Amino acid sequence: MRTGGAGPTLVLVLAVGVLTGTGVTLLLERSLTRILLGVILLGNGVNLLILLGGRPGDAPVVGTGAPGDFSDPLPQAMILTAIVITFGLTAFLAAVAYRSWYLSGDDEVQDDLEDRQIVRLAERNEIASRDLGGEGPGDDPEQVDPGPARRRLRRPGGAQ
Repeated sequence: MRTGGAGPTLVLVLAVGVLTGTGVTLLLERSLTRILLGVILLGNGVNLLILLGGRPGDAPVVGTGAPGDFSDPLPQAMILTAIVITFGLTAFLAAVAYRSWYLSGDDEVQDDLEDRQIVRLAERNEIASRDLGGEGPGDDPEQVDPGPARRRLRRPGGAQ
């Protein structure tokens, strides 16, 4: 950034756009490794965007200059917090990717059965059948809630 409060340069704005755009594109992939890289790039792009939102100036340390010449310390504190959060999310995604690779030999996220059904219906340009109800309690396989369980109250003296 330029001194004197002129604002961010075009290079920094383009860096924010490239980091954020690449991060979002990688987040939409099926491989957990690419998702992990997307989270890292998106985090860095957002951190740079927050940094560009602050006022440039001297270090915000009391006693080193005039208070009007200090840079804004809030974006710096927010970036430090975002770095910690991004690091925690990165460690979690790395563990999930490693576990997926260890169990299946691949880190690609697989479709579940409902995703495949939705794709088939979309290809035929149909809508899913609605559950209109009216079945008996044992006739509908989608119903898994048996209802509230009855509790027995214990009375003093052992009588129920």
